[in-house]
Amino acid sequence: MIYPRHKFKAVKTENDGIKFSSKLESRWYSIIKDMQENGEILFFLRQVPFHLGGGVTYRADFMLFFTDGRVEVWEAKGYDTPEWVIKKKLVESLYPIKIKVVK
Repeated sequence: MIYPRHKFKAVKTENDGIKFSSKLESRWYSIIKDMQENGEILFFLRQVPFHLGGGVTYRADFMLFFTDGRVEVWEAKGYDTPEWVIKKKLVESLYPIKIKVVK
């Protein structure tokens, strides 16, 4: 399937029957699945919503639940937009999390 070009040249990709907004996000999905199979994490969630008020929602690419009890939010980003920087700061100020950007 051919998708229209993204403004940041991200290429939509399909992996395990799941559509991803970029090849980078798809690669991290594969890495995280391997982490789960190797017992590093118990499970993970995709596209986790964080409500910011005013009808604005930030969707994290991945939320990982590690075997040692840690929970991490990961965002696959090739390019930091001004909008992303603001949303990241807002999420981290409203919720007790730090977003890890994976490249």
